[in-house]
Amino acid sequence: MASVRTKIGHGLAKVLGIDLHYRNETGSDRITRGESVFSVSSAETYVEDEPTAAEWIAEITPGRKEIVNYFRRLFPFLQWITRYNSTWFLGDVVAGITVGAVVVPQSMAYAKLANLSVEFGLYSSFMGVLLYWFFATSKDITIGPVAVLSTVTGNVVTKALTKVHGVPADIIASSLAIIAGSIVCFLGLARLGWLVEFISLTAICAFMTGSALNIAVGQVPTMMGITGFSTRDATYKVVINTLKHLGRSNLNAAVGLTALTMLYLIRYVCNLMAKKHPNQRKTYFFISTLRTAFVILLYILISWLANRHHRKNPKFSILGHVPRAGFQDARVPHITTGIIKSFASDLPSVVIVLLIEHISISKSFGRVNNYTIDPSQELVAIGVTNLLGPFLGAYPATGSFSRTAIKSKAGVRTPFAGVITAIVVLLAIYALPAMFYYIPNAALAGVIIHAVGDLITPPNTVYQFWRISPLEVPIFFAGVLVTVFSSIENGIYTTICVSAALFLFRAFKARGRFMGKVQVHSVIGDHLLDKDENKEGGTFRTQSLPESPQNSVRNIFLPIDHNDGSNPQIKVETPYPGIFIYRFSEGFNYPNCNHYLDNLVSYIFANTRRTNPATYGKLGDRPWNNPGPRRGKEADPTDHRPTLKAIILDFSSVNNVDVTSIQNLIDVRNQLDRYAEPDTVDWHFACINNRWTKRALAAAGFGYCTPDTDLSSGVQRWKPIFSVAELGGSTSAAAAAEERDNRRAQRASRKLGENGSHDIEEGNVDTDENDSLDKQLSTTKAYSQAQQKPIKIAVVQGLNRPLFHIDITAALESALANVQRKSH
Repeated sequence: MASVRTKIGHGLAKVLGIDLHYRNETGSDRITRGESVFSVSSAETYVEDEPTAAEWIAEITPGRKEIVNYFRRLFPFLQWITRYNSTWFLGDVVAGITVGAVVVPQSMAYAKLANLSVEFGLYSSFMGVLLYWFFATSKDITIGPVAVLSTVTGNVVTKALTKVHGVPADIIASSLAIIAGSIVCFLGLARLGWLVEFISLTAICAFMTGSALNIAVGQVPTMMGITGFSTRDATYKVVINTLKHLGRSNLNAAVGLTALTMLYLIRYVCNLMAKKHPNQRKTYFFISTLRTAFVILLYILISWLANRHHRKNPKFSILGHVPRAGFQDARVPHITTGIIKSFASDLPSVVIVLLIEHISISKSFGRVNNYTIDPSQELVAIGVTNLLGPFLGAYPATGSFSRTAIKSKAGVRTPFAGVITAIVVLLAIYALPAMFYYIPNAALAGVIIHAVGDLITPPNTVYQFWRISPLEVPIFFAGVLVTVFSSIENGIYTTICVSAALFLFRAFKARGRFMGKVQVHSVIGDHLLDKDENKEGGTFRTQSLPESPQNSVRNIFLPIDHNDGSNPQIKVETPYPGIFIYRFSEGFNYPNCNHYLDNLVSYIFANTRRTNPATYGKLGDRPWNNPGPRRGKEADPTDHRPTLKAIILDFSSVNNVDVTSIQNLIDVRNQLDRYAEPDTVDWHFACINNRWTKRALAAAGFGYCTPDTDLSSGVQRWKPIFSVAELGGSTSAAAAAEERDNRRAQRASRKLGENGSHDIEEGNVDTDENDSLDKQLSTTKAYSQAQQKPIKIAVVQGLNRPLFHIDITAALESALANVQRKSH
């Protein structure tokens, strides 16, 4: 008896004029079509239930356990901190100190890129490594100032200073960090880390390469001691101005060029010696890693010797005063609407840089070191870091590629290594400012150029892009060129937009393929895994394997046009005259449904003829786009093309459908039904992977046979064919018993010299209208064996949707079984 809720729903539907029987399925009380009924006594029936809106809401509504897990996942360190041990601690100490020796000079150099004093780079490094480990899902990543983000921040600060007056640059940078951090933190808390996947690898490489060129070129004037023009112009302008003023180079060039040469020379020698002496590879790695610290210390000494008596007028440019009292710029950030408006237009580029640098680096090192990161949690980590960092004077920070690589190679064990690095940075903030005074600016410029040089995508990688996807190589060069001739921000937008356009183009222009049937054999070496058979006077050599199927000959389906690269010498046969198999290459949604179906219809019209040429009684009844033969001429009597009988759609690549795609499918069905009058076209669907897709297709009337227009014509009944399987599966007791019996029979056959076969044979599909699925199943050996043994079988998919099939083979068998109903 119907529930009260059901009665109320039916009553409202009646009042509102909603037809609950929009389409009538097999088994509906409204119509009886005379189909065969699956009623085998030893088989379990199954009717597939449609998913409901309430079920969907229940799936997406988190329960108590999901809510607890959500908050637990916000602090991943709780999962491993209780098992922390001395071995982990030793690895973290070594890695932390190593990274600390690198991050101190790099962070000061990067602060100069951001148009800030060097101490702000130290503040950002300290807060980045100290806070990250609480929220980290990556043991390798190191958060702090990076070259690209520092350059973008410097550009934003420079632009904002022209709009707001009297506001220090560090206040603007801190405000930018808080606003960008808030956005990223929200994305992480909302578990929207998957948004990063919209940024392609090509876009990331183009962004990194263009940014590296921009930064390196911008540091050349500082390294050479050239002044008198802006180094924040477009890259090509900086190159031109540098060449124009190259004659004004001074002693800074000697410091900068020698520092840069020494950095590359130390790395080259260490790599060479590590290859020659593999046993000392670790030692050479640490020497190479600490080369930046060595070079900076060397040039501090040289600078002190040259400038200790010339502090007011140094012989070459030096860093100058660095606060000695620690965190003098710690404060509650003062954010105003005017400050936010000054950089609002540049905020998207800052957020994108925060995301793509950090996520791409952490994912790469996670794969290398055999662990998986949580992108959403990583967004929370960098969001919180940028939210809290400005309270100690930090500016925007994200993951660093070079320091992450060093940390990974140094043998880091857990994210706690960041705390060790924070201690090193803290010591530098309080103990080393007097030493920092003598750091040459040209040497810092050399450090920056050396660091960003590794971000340039090598030519071999670009060639690999060409081999994999030629269309993406122009995207790469477009991003690099826009960065060089415009700005880093415009380069980011260009690569992302063009990549998205390429994705949409491929989605809109997705092409389906018409499939044909090919019979194949399994081969090991020169042995065919089936029975002996002669062909053109020769004999195939055969070999039977215990694990091979009882018959290795099988049918596969290939594109008729061999567009998948299959051997064009192999003839692909059409499944049956008038039956077409169409495979979607992408999803089936509103952007591409018209393109798919237009291709389907045009191919069918070209390869079939109208079932009834006399459908139109007179010339005036014909549509303008199908006027028929010329006056006085009849239809071509030599047209031997088949009539349209059935269409099989392969939905293996389709996950979801929408209203537009289904409506287009309905329109095409109606169009082809008119084309096939007085017959109707059977629509079979194979490999549907989503229950909601089945529900959508069933609501549109697909999944069961469309009744013939003329029910009085005495046409034969429609015959459903279902796929059945043993309930216990291959590991059931029944299957084990059957395998044991088969082995006994095979041994007996070998002893007697018999050639008996234990292959499972299918019953032939008869067109007699008195046949039913009961008779077909009962006459097969598979079913007769099932009757002799306690094997329970059941249909794989619902009886209420007999035209939804588990694979193309099942769909084709069903279409062939009912092809006799159609006109010829």
